[in-house]
Amino acid sequence: MKNPGPGPIPEVNRTSPHAPAERDKKKAKIPMGKSCRWTVTSEGKPRGYIQPAKLEEVWFHTGTSCNLSCPFCLEGSKPGDDRIQFLLFEDARPWIDEAVELGVEKFSFTGGEPFVNPHFPRILDYALDRRPCLVLTNATDPLLNRMDKILPLLEKPNPLSFRVSLDHPDPERHDASRGKGNFRKALDTLGRLHRAGFGVSLARLASEFPDRAYLPFLEEAGLPPDIRIVTFPDLKLPGENPEVPEITENCMTTYLDREKREAFMCNFSKMVVKIDGRVSVYACTLVDDDPDFDLGESLAEAMEKRVMLKHHRCYSCFAFGASCSER
Repeated sequence: MKNPGPGPIPEVNRTSPHAPAERDKKKAKIPMGKSCRWTVTSEGKPRGYIQPAKLEEVWFHTGTSCNLSCPFCLEGSKPGDDRIQFLLFEDARPWIDEAVELGVEKFSFTGGEPFVNPHFPRILDYALDRRPCLVLTNATDPLLNRMDKILPLLEKPNPLSFRVSLDHPDPERHDASRGKGNFRKALDTLGRLHRAGFGVSLARLASEFPDRAYLPFLEEAGLPPDIRIVTFPDLKLPGENPEVPEITENCMTTYLDREKREAFMCNFSKMVVKIDGRVSVYACTLVDDDPDFDLGESLAEAMEKRVMLKHHRCYSCFAFGASCSER
């Protein structure tokens, strides 16, 4: 692996009618619609990849609109944002049906804040009739305002779980990004959901604080001390392109065993998103800012397509085992 840099701009070969990028595409047999760096690194080495195995989980992006404006949000979500548009019930239903036909085990939902999307409760209701569901939420006003619609979901044939964001085991540090009082509000809501009988887990940001620093807050809210905590590294904002080592085919076999390769989200999950009015499936939850990872309009076809580890966030999966799934 080598840190990619912009490097010098290659000089066009004047004896060839093709520009350098076009020659690279032809040589590397780039799939239609992909950039010239889809299959090779900046040094021309075969890029590392995942060949999906079995569809276990399908994620639905409910839209990047959110009631909060966290400065570090990997989706760039904020009030009124529509980089990824609201998913309608009519958008989601055929994907849910296809996923069930393919034997999916679980549906998961992310945003933005899912409960900002007025169509989300109906989508969730439909999904829960078919498979267990997980919802990622900031557990503040949008969820609280819909609690009367959420509690009856306990009667559904499949269980519903919530993962609540508590970035740091420090209310002031959390509220500095998410708004004053929102640590306590999210913690109280997490406890309320647990007492009602829903599954719960916690999402946090990587920092100097160990997971055990949450224990006093968990006890205060009546939450189990062994609650699942999912830790995320700094994944940067959408469209950012930090310099990270590029992952080659050799890296994937030299540094990772089969079990670790199979743990990549793109091996067993996909995400449905709506961008510019078009609903399609992306390789995973972390790459929706790069159209190279748009795998088309069918889950079955998407599972047949090799996922090249081109995105800078792929390195977080490679180096740190980052994953949005609770597999």
